[in-house]
Amino acid sequence: MRRRTIGRTAVTAGLVALTALATGCGIRTTSVPVDAGAAPSRVPCSVTQEATTGTAVQDVPVRVFLVCGSQLEAVDRRALPEEKTAGGDPVRTASGLLAQLLAEPSESEQRAGFTTAVRGPLAVSGGHQGDPAGTLRLSRQPEDLAPTALSQLVCTFAASSAGAGGETVVLGGPGAYAPKRYRCTTELRERPESTPPTAPTTT
Repeated sequence: MRRRTIGRTAVTAGLVALTALATGCGIRTTSVPVDAGAAPSRVPCSVTQEATTGTAVQDVPVRVFLVCGSQLEAVDRRALPEEKTAGGDPVRTASGLLAQLLAEPSESEQRAGFTTAVRGPLAVSGGHQGDPAGTLRLSRQPEDLAPTALSQLVCTFAASSAGAGGETVVLGGPGAYAPKRYRCTTELRERPESTPPTAPTTT
């Protein structure tokens, strides 16, 4: 009988010790949820029309792809007529779009999380003799550019009249290397740090 009493006393003491330990560690025995505050907000990646850059008179809309949240996002801007993306000379169109990509994002674009990986010096011109129709030649070899910068160029040019159709653009460098047809895909816009996919070129 004495042995049973000692056993029950030991169990009771153990439970009291565990309860004290849990209380000392800050474990609250309550089902009320704890408010840990709001979750971190995602960058908006959106700019209002009034926040775009460009001239106030006789300007036209252009669309470029900037980096936001580790992805490529389209941004509509206002630019000079020679930077128009519909019709006209493809080389002039590409040159105007390149100027937009080389420019630092506006204050509103920066607040929205936009950046650009395209860095100068960089220029664009027409193709060499024997190049496929619609070829654009950069002043630096495309493969020598940062992958994200090349992705920005590919998607921006491909979405304009400087592109070669089918979300593609034919790009080459200043040397004798043959140009390549680069494709702007959903996967590339989601992972611009990857190498842009290529497709066969036709003369």
